[in-house]
Amino acid sequence: MRAPILIASLLIASSSLAAHAAGDAQRGAEVFDNECSDCHTATAKGGNGKGPALFGIVGRNAGSVAGYDYSDANKASHFVWTAEQLEAYLPNPKGAMPGTKMRYSGVKDAAERADVIAFLQSLK
Repeated sequence: MRAPILIASLLIASSSLAAHAAGDAQRGAEVFDNECSDCHTATAKGGNGKGPALFGIVGRNAGSVAGYDYSDANKASHFVWTAEQLEAYLPNPKGAMPGTKMRYSGVKDAAERADVIAFLQSLK
């Protein structure tokens, strides 16, 4: 009798997590503004700041924005910035890419991270 209830609960929880994992680009824009915009721009004409411009980052090779002086670690990472790669990188940039110049400690909150990733995916 408990097994169907447990299975139903797990299905509800997993569908809730999947929906949450998709993120909200509008909330992500707010998180980006609060957490990322001191160093990164997010517009097509934004240019590089302390960090590289992030417009069009999803699908782009790491270390490939013209005019930005990347760390050797970033250039050698062979990362392609997918949603999955961003999910692995954003909670702890220095842990995910030892030697990176990025000084930010990361987006620790999973919901905020999903929102930022959704925002970054919208930058095309």
